[in-house]
Amino acid sequence: MTWYVIACILIISLGIVYVKGYDLVKKKSPEHLPHYYLIMATTRILLVLTIIGIHLLLNENKDESIHFALTCLGMYVVMMVATLSLRH
Repeated sequence: MTWYVIACILIISLGIVYVKGYDLVKKKSPEHLPHYYLIMATTRILLVLTIIGIHLLLNENKDESIHFALTCLGMYVVMMVATLSLRH
């Protein structure tokens, strides 16, 4: 259960960082928005894949690991849709 809480906090934090950072970059230097988006997209997917990988290494139950990975990827997709709909 704690893995799900950690993953949820990570994904919510990544969404908040993206939205706040987007506002800051748009205000200070709008020509760098495409670069910011690519950097944040790469960072977000790497962090989500890292938390999934750590869970896979530390957990011995294969079915639970698959469920956790699918849940994290689902939360990632929801976060991407929410942040993109807020800022585009």
